[in-house]
Amino acid sequence: MNQNEIDEKRELVATDDIKPILQVLREEDQVAMVAMKEDLADAWHKRQLYRTETEMRLVVLNDGKHPTTAAKYWQAVREQTVMFDNVMNKSFELRKNKISRLKLERKLERLLSSDKQNADLKAMEAQVDLDHNLFERAHIEADVHDRVRELKLWEQMKKELDDGTFNNQDPNSHQSLSLPKKFQHQLNSLNDSSAQAEVINSTGVSATTQRLVDGSGNMKTFDGKTIVPSIEGPSTLKIEK
Repeated sequence: MNQNEIDEKRELVATDDIKPILQVLREEDQVAMVAMKEDLADAWHKRQLYRTETEMRLVVLNDGKHPTTAAKYWQAVREQTVMFDNVMNKSFELRKNKISRLKLERKLERLLSSDKQNADLKAMEAQVDLDHNLFERAHIEADVHDRVRELKLWEQMKKELDDGTFNNQDPNSHQSLSLPKKFQHQLNSLNDSSAQAEVINSTGVSATTQRLVDGSGNMKTFDGKTIVPSIEGPSTLKIEK
């Protein structure tokens, strides 16, 4: 089979997604790619990009690191805002990608109608850049779509966790209750193989917590006052002598 016959066959059976790949492959590899094209497209669309709901609930919001409902809620807020920032940055990338595509299309149009020396080679190069641009856009769009999926799940979990038992305006307000439990989990996990730095850190924060925080979450300040956590309003830690 000569190259012209390969090209004709490729035009008939290949999708636009794999045409740029087929142009540089050996004949047997072209045949393999065409045979796998539907499976490859299916794998590309269903692959995991970011965390599944199971990972979010069991790994990110695990009881060891986030032992209270409030701690889980505030970690969900943090995860959601980080993901939102990334979506915003990706939106800028998409806008720049569109501008680059328009420039490349205009450049390619000029080169195809030009009779200048090497215009044909420059047109081929512009076509490669355009193919790359379109592939990048597909990646960014898939990335954004999956980030939005995770954003919606974080919003759902925030609503599940926001049960009115904690201050949902001030992340500091729950920490004198949540962090001692987290530190105790860390202390309980120490064993003979634990690294020295891990032992020093865990025992240090545990000792400090026992000295400054009581069982109700009231925390002593360094000048002898007591900070009492509140569940109402923004930043409503009360200071009592």
